[in-house]
Amino acid sequence: METKQKRWSIMFVVATIFVLNSSYYKVQGKPQVPCYFIFGDSLVDNGNNNGFASLARADYLPYGIDFPRSSTGRFSNGKTVVDTIAEHLGFDDYIQSYANASNRDILRGVNYASAAAGIRDETGQQLGARTSFGGQVNNYVSTVSQVVRILGNVNLAAHHLKQCIFSVGIGSNDYLNNYFLPDYYQTSRRFTPNQYANALIKQYSKQIRILYNYGARKLVLNGIGPIGCSPNALAQHSRDGSTCVAKINSANQMFNRRLVTLVDYFNKTLPDAKFIYINNYGIFQDLIDHPKKFDFSVTKSGCCGVGRNNGQITCLPFQTPCQHRDKYIFWDAFHPTEAANIVVGTRAYRAQSASDAYPYDIRRLAKL
Repeated sequence: METKQKRWSIMFVVATIFVLNSSYYKVQGKPQVPCYFIFGDSLVDNGNNNGFASLARADYLPYGIDFPRSSTGRFSNGKTVVDTIAEHLGFDDYIQSYANASNRDILRGVNYASAAAGIRDETGQQLGARTSFGGQVNNYVSTVSQVVRILGNVNLAAHHLKQCIFSVGIGSNDYLNNYFLPDYYQTSRRFTPNQYANALIKQYSKQIRILYNYGARKLVLNGIGPIGCSPNALAQHSRDGSTCVAKINSANQMFNRRLVTLVDYFNKTLPDAKFIYINNYGIFQDLIDHPKKFDFSVTKSGCCGVGRNNGQITCLPFQTPCQHRDKYIFWDAFHPTEAANIVVGTRAYRAQSASDAYPYDIRRLAKL
């Protein structure tokens, strides 16, 4: 009898641990929308580059050191912005990468993001293989064919997709790994910053129209953050290693202003479309300007792989990162920590300031 009781006690402990781990791995709540499709770059890539011959990969420690599944390919110590938003939307797990999604998994959405990707096809080519925004859109078109096959007909697929949220966060690399890399690219000699922003928006809008033509109706267009304040920009271009680089941030804001105009244009011209803009620039600038308000203490350097005279831009494999990672805004030379991503994702979902989202936030978009 005693042996039997011990056996049941052991089984109960094991089951309890399993449940606790499952709740840690899974996000709780009923989804507010049936699916969430994600397009972007390394800020939201969750493993699509893992099999690529590329320097833009994060499938090794210390990346993912604080994520339940360890180094999945996320360029952070833990969750990304879209992981946070998925939690707020009530999904029971994070959205799978295009590289891993299959069968009925795609009905709850797919993450197509690829590190080093840009709006322009050549962007990031010096880093190796990646899937440009155009390539990601093509992958989505392929997914739609699968959705039609699973649900049985085009009408059912269209009804399903129009309820989903589509998040697009692309353009950072068109500056970081294109325009401001004159040794590799001609764009800064061919275009003024104003002309370049126009060229990017023109190509961007073509891809957005394809998404719309293939069922997307609720679209989140994410602005570019203040790239000139990243540890890499400070190390490479700031005279004192502390002051944000104005010429980079100015160019980013030119793009963002056109993105807001694009939201207005599409809302007026595309039937049944609901576009919103997330002001990542303003939200992230708030973190940098008022770190104590968010309990951050380190704003100018990354937790790993960064130094003023260090050309290293990502964490070295198995490098020991900083201890107090929740006090850092940046994880490496470009990417935020999980703590910063949670702040940005939360404010994108539920705006804390009138300037966080336009014309409204993701929470309201989900209800429409």
